[in-house]
Amino acid sequence: MTTPASPDTSSTVDTTGVEADRRLLMEANSGGMLKRLGAHTRLSGPGWLQSAITLGGGTLAGCLFLGVIGGYEMMWLQPLMMFLGIVMLSAIGYVTLSTGKRPFAAIRDEINPVLAWGWLGATVMANLVWAMPQFALGTAAVQQNLLPGVLDGNSGRIIITIVLAVASLAVVLSSVSGGRGAKIFEWVLKIMVAGIVISFFGVVAALALSPEGLPWGKILAGFIPNPSLLFEPAATYRDLIPLTSQPEFWHDRILTIQRDLMVTGAATAVGINMTFLLPYSMLKRGWDRHFRGQTVFDLGTGLFIPFVLVTSCVVIAATSRFHGTYDRGLVGEAPATAATTKLMGSYHAGLDARIRYDAGPAGATLTSEELTAKREALPIADKRLAAMLVQRDAGVLADALAQLTGQSTAQLVFGLGVFGMAISTIIVLMLINGYALCEAFDRPGSKRLTIIGVTLPALTGALGFLFLWGSKNTTVWLAVPTSVFGMALLPIAAITFLFLMNSPRLLGEHMPRGGKRWGVNILLIAAVGAATVGASWAIWSKVGWGGVIAVGVFLGMALVAHVMRGVRPKL
Repeated sequence: MTTPASPDTSSTVDTTGVEADRRLLMEANSGGMLKRLGAHTRLSGPGWLQSAITLGGGTLAGCLFLGVIGGYEMMWLQPLMMFLGIVMLSAIGYVTLSTGKRPFAAIRDEINPVLAWGWLGATVMANLVWAMPQFALGTAAVQQNLLPGVLDGNSGRIIITIVLAVASLAVVLSSVSGGRGAKIFEWVLKIMVAGIVISFFGVVAALALSPEGLPWGKILAGFIPNPSLLFEPAATYRDLIPLTSQPEFWHDRILTIQRDLMVTGAATAVGINMTFLLPYSMLKRGWDRHFRGQTVFDLGTGLFIPFVLVTSCVVIAATSRFHGTYDRGLVGEAPATAATTKLMGSYHAGLDARIRYDAGPAGATLTSEELTAKREALPIADKRLAAMLVQRDAGVLADALAQLTGQSTAQLVFGLGVFGMAISTIIVLMLINGYALCEAFDRPGSKRLTIIGVTLPALTGALGFLFLWGSKNTTVWLAVPTSVFGMALLPIAAITFLFLMNSPRLLGEHMPRGGKRWGVNILLIAAVGAATVGASWAIWSKVGWGGVIAVGVFLGMALVAHVMRGVRPKL
C-alpha cells in the first residue's frame, strides 16, 4: 500500500510530475544498472541542497586550519563525520517518506513537544545568525579575489551586500512559485556546487602538476582513521616541540587545537538546520516510500561526494603550502609582506599565550609593552612554532598558490570557489527558514509565510554583516549562544531520529526488522555518539558551566513535557 505524502503539503506538489517520477523509478528498478543510475541522477535534488548549505564559510575555515595543523594525517576526519551525518539524515528521510508525515509534527506528537520546538527554534536561530558570516565571506571574495581595487571600502561592502541579498532572494523566490522556477532553482544550486568542486579540484590539479608534485601515498594513507591524534600531536611537530623553551606548553597547545578540530568536526559536519531541510525538501517534491532508495542515492552523490572532494582538496592545498612551514617575515628572518601583516595578530596571540603560561596568574596583568618585550626575548624555536600554527584564510592560500598559476588566475579560481560557497549557503539558509516558519504556524505550503521566512535571513545576514559582524560583542551575544544551542540540539535530534526509527506506532509495517534493524541502530548509535562527544566538548570549551546548565535546563523541560504527556517513545 502506498503511503501518500502529507495532505498538508499536497497543494504545493505537482501530482502529475510525481506520478511520472514514480513510474520512472519503478521502470528503472526493473532494468539494468545503467538505467537505474540514469533515473536516480535525473531525479536528484535534495542532496544537492544539503551540499549547498554545508559547503560554506565554516567548512572552508575548518578545512584550512585542519590542513595547517594536522596535515595529511587528518584527511579521514571530514569524510567520516559526513558519513555519520548522512546516517542521521537517512533516518529522518526514511521516516518521513515511509509515513508521509511532516517530521516536526511527528516529533511533537509522537516523541516530545519540547524536543520538536527546540529543533525548530535552533534551526531558525542558525539560519538568521549564520547568514551574517556568509555575507562577509562573499564580500571578501569579491573585494580580495574577484574584483580587487574595484569595490573597495565601505561603499563597496554595501553594494556587494545589496547585490548578494537581492540575487539570493530572486533565486529563492523563483522556487516558491513551483513549476519551472523550482527546476531552475535546483539547477542553479547544482551548478554552484559543481563550480565549487571544480574550483578547488583545479587548485589540487595545479599542485599535482607543479615541479614539487603531491605525496599521493601520504594523502591516501591519511584517509585511514587515526584516533591517536586525540592524544598526541601530528608527526610534523613531534621533533620540533623538544627544541622549544617550554615543550609542555607547545605539546598541550597543539593537542588542544587538534582535539578542538576533531570534536567540533563531529558536531558540525551536519548542522542542525540541515536535518530540518532534508525531509521538507522531499515532501515539497511529493516523494513517498517509493523514493527511499532515491534519498540514499541523492545523499551519496549530491552531498557526500561533493563534500569529500571539496574538503579533501582544501586540506591538501592547505597542507602542501602551510603544514610545518611558516612565514619567515613573522619571525624576522625575511622582510614582512602583505600576507605577513594578515597573520601577525594570530602569531602574536600564540606568543602571548606562551608568555602567560610562564607568568601564571600574573600574566593576565601584563601590559602591551611588556608583552612586546617578552615576545622579542623568546627563543627562535618558539617563534617558528607559533608562526606554523597561525590561522590562514582563503586569500592567504590564494597568494601562496600564485606562483603556480599566476596571481590573477589563483585569485580568480579561489574567488569563484569561495563566492560560490557564500551565495549557495545564503540561498539554502533562506529556503530552510521558509519551511521552518510555515511549520511554526502549522501552515505548510503557505506562500505568504514562506516569503516572510526566506526574507528574514537575507535581512539579518545583510544588516548584521554591515553593522554587527566582526565585533566581539556579536560573537558573545549571537554566535556563541546560537552555536551552543545548535550543537546541543544535534545529538538530541539524532536520539530523536533513533526513537522515530524504532517506533512501531509511527512506522508500522515500514519499521526495519531483523538484521537490517540491528545495522540501522548500530550506525545511528555511532552517529549519536560522535555528535554527543563533539557537542559536549564544543559546549564546554565555549561556555563552560553556563552551557552545561543551559543544556540541563532544556533537557529538564523535555522530561517534564514527557511526564505530563504520559507517553514514552517505544524502542
